[in-house]
Amino acid sequence: MPVASMTSAAAAGSPVDGALATATIVLSLVLAVWALVAAVRNRPPDRVQLAGLAVLEAGLLALTALALVALGGGERPGEPGAFFGYLVTLVCLPALAWVLARMEPTRWGSGIICAICLVVPVVVVRLQQTWEVLGG
Repeated sequence: MPVASMTSAAAAGSPVDGALATATIVLSLVLAVWALVAAVRNRPPDRVQLAGLAVLEAGLLALTALALVALGGGERPGEPGAFFGYLVTLVCLPALAWVLARMEPTRWGSGIICAICLVVPVVVVRLQQTWEVLGG
């Protein structure tokens, strides 16, 4: 079986790959751009940024729930240790951004939100990759 077929077969069964993962990545990038514009304009985090973090957190919690349901159903990630590390990190990132942005009510708070929202898509992709590792 060609490698491309094996990869697509692994991706098809991944609970952390799909519309929800794509939506969280897009939302995170949109929020990063919004926060970057605010930081460049010398604006502190506004309610829209904080609400965006809350929506992002809800999406990531839903993604986590899908992964946990799959685990309960007997599926296993290719790299369990790394997978759980990324999963915990992913859930903590928006909350960390919210707390740090509230502690820094200047343009740097918006910069913090921007930076963390740029990290979230990377962690989502790594989460997908650790689930889909073939051959252990």
